[in-house]
Amino acid sequence: MPVIPPLTVAVPLAFAAFLAATGSLIPRRAVTLTAIGAAAATTALQFAQLVQSLTHDLNHWFGGWTPQHHYALGILFTVDPIDAILACVVGVLMLASLSFSWWGIRDVSHLYYALMLAFLGGMAGFALSADLFDIFVFFELMSVTGYGLCSFRQTSSSVMQGALNFAIMNSIGAFFILMGISLIYGRTGSLNLAQISVSLRGTHPDMLVVVSFVFILVGFLTKAGAVPFHFWMSDAYAVAAAPVGALYAGIMSDLGYHAIARIYADGYAATLDSVAPSVSGILIGVGVATAVVGAVMCFGQADVKRQMAFLVISHGGIFLCGIGLLTGAGMAGATLYVAADAMIKGAVFLTIGYVVVTLGASDEFMLRGRGRRRRHLPAGLAFGLAGLGFAAVPGFGPWLSASLIQQSADAAGYTWLPPVLVVATAVTAATLLRSGGRIFLGWGGDRDPLLTSAQPDEPEEGEPQEESRISTVSLLPAGALLVAGFGMAFAPHLAGYATQAGRQFLDLPGYVAEVIHGRYPPPVTRLPAFHPTAGSWAYGAATTAGALGLAAASLAWSRARTHGLLTRVVLPPLRVLKAVHSGRIGDMATWLTVGAVALCAAGAVTLR
Repeated sequence: MPVIPPLTVAVPLAFAAFLAATGSLIPRRAVTLTAIGAAAATTALQFAQLVQSLTHDLNHWFGGWTPQHHYALGILFTVDPIDAILACVVGVLMLASLSFSWWGIRDVSHLYYALMLAFLGGMAGFALSADLFDIFVFFELMSVTGYGLCSFRQTSSSVMQGALNFAIMNSIGAFFILMGISLIYGRTGSLNLAQISVSLRGTHPDMLVVVSFVFILVGFLTKAGAVPFHFWMSDAYAVAAAPVGALYAGIMSDLGYHAIARIYADGYAATLDSVAPSVSGILIGVGVATAVVGAVMCFGQADVKRQMAFLVISHGGIFLCGIGLLTGAGMAGATLYVAADAMIKGAVFLTIGYVVVTLGASDEFMLRGRGRRRRHLPAGLAFGLAGLGFAAVPGFGPWLSASLIQQSADAAGYTWLPPVLVVATAVTAATLLRSGGRIFLGWGGDRDPLLTSAQPDEPEEGEPQEESRISTVSLLPAGALLVAGFGMAFAPHLAGYATQAGRQFLDLPGYVAEVIHGRYPPPVTRLPAFHPTAGSWAYGAATTAGALGLAAASLAWSRARTHGLLTRVVLPPLRVLKAVHSGRIGDMATWLTVGAVALCAAGAVTLR
């Protein structure tokens, strides 16, 4: 029985407990080094389990409680390449965030590092769990530590408001998940996903199964920040410290989408496979709405942290579209997109932390031209490279992942989907390129009626007089993340491995045979071939050209004396969309209710 999977959770949680108990008694540098060492050890274990999972899945039954008489009662960690990739992303981002904390965050309590390691343990356990209740428990461990990390430096009421909005909305999402779990447990008498699929196999989806699936869907869409469950994210991201924001933006939200994919593929597909086109339609519909609304709101922000919050929302919609295709290539594209995009998003958030401390704000108008000094050149380069990465520049970074999604969408008959994703990708990338041009080159005007410019209180409260507190050395973790994000496309046979992993992820009979009967499939001798098509190159060229052109047009337009027809046409609907994002918790709960009702109605009509 493999021992690595439980160690990837036990190591960070054990060191979290150690630092919580003894951290006040040892020097701060020792606390930081201990946390970095624990994260490095966990990341090494995660890469080791990735290598092992390429041969066959790793199944660890806690306490040796393997299935008896073809019935699963024990608690299971299962590791396939998809899970292992996400676990590695978690470890790399945590290692980069803690390394940045060494230089970028001073005078912080030892409890910060304890919470970070507990956060790592929760994310790692969540990625590997094959039991509905354990998926819920580890996600809640991740969420609870996330609430604390969001507000660990209580410098103003807005920090507490963002953390409370985060906690309240995610708690409502947790109640939906629990209700869904309760219903499916009452229907099947099991929490193990493979056992649930055995109980549902060959049955037509009844209303109880449909409602339980929709409730779980609502809960994880809320935690992932999909439209219209996303309103809490911009407040939480705007007040999160840079290392914490790198984890939020890089992987935490995307794990919610992974939960939806795992729960459907390994549990509900046994009965919902008969209505798979309807499931696909619902997921892609939510994904498209999320990608488009997130992109528009991203472009309309002047605060770079809020830009990143809405960029995360928009890109999450792209991931959900890849999952919703319900194909091996789509699942592969979504997973690789999460991995490459996570590295770039993490790098941007760490760079934003440097910018806030050294330049004193996070609003692009307030920062206009402040980054033109030579010492800020690395930060400017990071912004520019990240913008090109988000634009899926051909041959690098997320382009390979976008190509997989694009080809899968065309093959599945969703030929209209890639153009929509091109627009969303170009708009979000243009936003970051625009901000970089205004901050580090001084381009563009000092006001723009399309942009919301309201400087929030920052949890790290970086002021110009604090420049001596952080040096450009703190950008090394961001640089390493950028290299990893851009370089993923050059890994040998990566698309083939990912496509095979995606097919394996969606192979429910094979999964049941492994978990319940202990029968593993023969090793794969030939990987699926992947060749970028003309459409793939055209996709990357369109997103890159669109991002560069839109960024340049936005900067030039903001300097124009009159804005004419564009203002009259674009500004009124944009104001309405921004007004909906009021930041009031009552409005957030209302929209969550509207979304839940809409999904329940869609499920009742299409999933039976």
